[in-house]
Amino acid sequence: MTTLKVGIASYEDMKARTLAIARGARRPSPDEPKVWFTSTESFAKVLSAGNRKLLRTIAEKTPGSLEELSRLTGRAKSNLSRTLKTMEGYGLVRLERGKRGQITPKIMADRVELQLPIIAGKGLV
Repeated sequence: MTTLKVGIASYEDMKARTLAIARGARRPSPDEPKVWFTSTESFAKVLSAGNRKLLRTIAEKTPGSLEELSRLTGRAKSNLSRTLKTMEGYGLVRLERGKRGQITPKIMADRVELQLPIIAGKGLV
């Protein structure tokens, strides 16, 4: 599968980076993160132990619907839907619509590589 490269940067640093790229003053390298979190806490919440277990279940059992995933995990469908939509926003899963509006979760990456700057603002712009 693939590695999802993620970074942690403040909103201000991400905005400055995006503007620099839009102006043509900066060109991102291929090894830079494609997904950004604003804090280590938000990163840890999305990739908590429970959510990593959920991703493993999806990868190993390949459920055909949220209903099936709910049965496999014991989690409420509404909770799964909310969690998976968040994960989809970060590029970890894709939610495919099938027959009669049925939603099937698909794993988009089998590992995450984190770029975590120690000194604020270094390396983004």
